[in-house]
Amino acid sequence: MSQPLAGLSAIVTGAGRGLGRAEALELARLGASVVVNDYGQPGRDGSGEASATPAEEVAAEIRAAGGQAVAHLGDVSDHEQARQLVQLAVDEFGKLDILVNNAGILRDRMVFSMSEDEWDSVIRVHLKGHFNTTHFASVHWRERSKAAGGPVYGRIVNTSSEAFLAGSAGQPNYAAAKGGIVGLTTSTALALGKYGVTANAICPRARTRMTEDVFAGFQEPTDGALDKLAPEHVAPLVGYLASPAAAQVNGQLLVVHGGIVAIVERPKVAAKFDTAKEAFTYEELDECLTGWYADRPAGQTFAASEVLGLKHG
Repeated sequence: MSQPLAGLSAIVTGAGRGLGRAEALELARLGASVVVNDYGQPGRDGSGEASATPAEEVAAEIRAAGGQAVAHLGDVSDHEQARQLVQLAVDEFGKLDILVNNAGILRDRMVFSMSEDEWDSVIRVHLKGHFNTTHFASVHWRERSKAAGGPVYGRIVNTSSEAFLAGSAGQPNYAAAKGGIVGLTTSTALALGKYGVTANAICPRARTRMTEDVFAGFQEPTDGALDKLAPEHVAPLVGYLASPAAAQVNGQLLVVHGGIVAIVERPKVAAKFDTAKEAFTYEELDECLTGWYADRPAGQTFAASEVLGLKHG
């Protein structure tokens, strides 16, 4: 079996269940030594007592298959615990090469009903959690690059969502966090490229504890076939992006699900208007913009989401 990640070490956050678990197993299958991070709270809203059991079980599964893995019980939204996570990878495996950020929680509510804590908690775990681990990993790679006098090996794979791309009415906190993760990813890609580090983001669609409501109407196959919503459809892309083969892929956003990978282009200008005077007036803007939107077929404001097939169902 080909092992393109042999000799490399990885961190996968939120790896005790669902997508993170599938990603950790795939990285290990491809030869990486893995730090399996999970805070282990039972509630998908981040409630309940933290437990090392989910992370330990996945690490044990990797070791049983002949790989190397250690578990880490830690909250990536805590700056110091994120530092300790990166340091654990360095202490255990000599260096860190791959960072996969997957940890997250849900606290869904319409924007008019959402509390401050529901907003803050989701932004903290998703967006700040991504930043915390990225910060300490980037410090590690920058220091290694300076010591080596040139580029080193580094890969970051972040987890965004179609909620950012196409909107999600009941998830303003989640959609905002996932949009912020894309901004963090592109900024990181530009900042770390000279050190040999790439940063990319994925928008995965998979049946997990986090999406059990979204996919409640989509039944799992009963004939033994692989569920099109299985996390195992997402994990191979993460393995590829973490590999040497993806050295030229940097600052990209990719949608992945059920045997499909779609590369998302950055936003393009759909129309441009120049004022006939020194500055626009209300009347001129009304004529230009209202007229332009009126001429567009209904529902085409976010046409890119239709092209990608992002709508569920």
